[in-house]
Amino acid sequence: MGWSSCLDEFERLANIPRVVIDNGVCPTATHVKVDSARKHGILLEAIQVLTDLDLTIQKGYISSDGRWFMDVFHVTDRHGRKLTDAGVISCIEHSLVADSSADNGLDKLTALELTGADRPGLLSEIFAVLAELEFNVVEAKAWTHNGRIGSIILVNNSDPGSQRVHCIESRLRNVLKISVSSPAQTNSDRRLHQLMFEDRDYERVNSGENSSTSRPSVSVTNWVEKGYSVVTVQCRDRPKLLFDVVCTLTDMEYVVFHGTINTDGARAHQEFYIRHSDGSPISSEAERQRVIQCLQAAIKRRASEGVRLELCTSDRQGLLADVTRTFRENGLSVTRAEVATRGQMATNVFHVIDTAGRPADPKTINAVIDRIGADFLKVNEDSPPRFSAGEEAGTGGGAGLFYLRSLVKRNLSNLGLIRSYSSLETKRSVT
Repeated sequence: MGWSSCLDEFERLANIPRVVIDNGVCPTATHVKVDSARKHGILLEAIQVLTDLDLTIQKGYISSDGRWFMDVFHVTDRHGRKLTDAGVISCIEHSLVADSSADNGLDKLTALELTGADRPGLLSEIFAVLAELEFNVVEAKAWTHNGRIGSIILVNNSDPGSQRVHCIESRLRNVLKISVSSPAQTNSDRRLHQLMFEDRDYERVNSGENSSTSRPSVSVTNWVEKGYSVVTVQCRDRPKLLFDVVCTLTDMEYVVFHGTINTDGARAHQEFYIRHSDGSPISSEAERQRVIQCLQAAIKRRASEGVRLELCTSDRQGLLADVTRTFRENGLSVTRAEVATRGQMATNVFHVIDTAGRPADPKTINAVIDRIGADFLKVNEDSPPRFSAGEEAGTGGGAGLFYLRSLVKRNLSNLGLIRSYSSLETKRSVT
């Protein structure tokens, strides 16, 4: 092997993330360390792997200097326990180096991307059009925020340029912006964030969201001496919160150099030291406000407003059209939806409120369940905040948090970041 080939092989190996998983470091969570050559988006990829496996990131710190980065996460399963499933551990270890060109069956599907003004019954109209044109919905996600809707729907269609696809566009283009394509490799949640960001949903504020108490606490300030902008997020914790925040920063072309993540009971505190991809910090008040608005919107988009209804039944043509029409006829509006089919079974989740934006009447929910079938449609309220095994609400994470803080302190002291920047408010200014 020639010298040039050796250098190419070394460069290839250096760019492959290394993942170390250890259950002996922290008594209440599994310790996951990821380190690699730094590249734009690698932090988001690591977080996506964990969240796609339905894991909870309780604590973490991010450190990146020069051409290398290292992330440490304390994670648990959805029940707050350490990871013991060998298949899950293996998946984490190998997902970041998987070949993205592998066949995943997406070439047999057509992706419909829709954005526009939301209104009661809109999702029902969309599924009715698809049923009338005899499309089979394989997967779908829909988010609503600030009076807007974003949706990605995967349908079976052997010919993306067929007349049926053009019929969809002609039937819905008066109320929605529609693009038709082959399914992208981009994570569907990330693509939904991008679609709603492009639709500028962060600029629109409903009357019910005027109060600052209904918005997540986000602050953006500059640490002039070190050349960083510091983003601090404090809000109620929920699944995929970290993904939503880092996804938005990444797609806005910011690079996270350092950060800490901490959950304390039901609350989450995240702090990130960022710069533009060209190395400069945030440079104006207008840009600072835009980052705050975009992060608040990203957090609120996934908020599960309304009663959670879970439908599990045999899949059939027109199922979604029938179910969502039943919602509409009973005065319910869908605020969020996730649709999936596995073999012959459909597993769908809907969050519903009434058409006036108020919580749905329990009598209405019961009527809908009776009509669709209590064996298939069930209410599943969100579970209460999750804690690690052995952790009580309000303890702040015990030994695991102590260990993490020690790591952060040792790591960041060498970089001049020994104190949390939220305690240096008087030294911050926007240049």
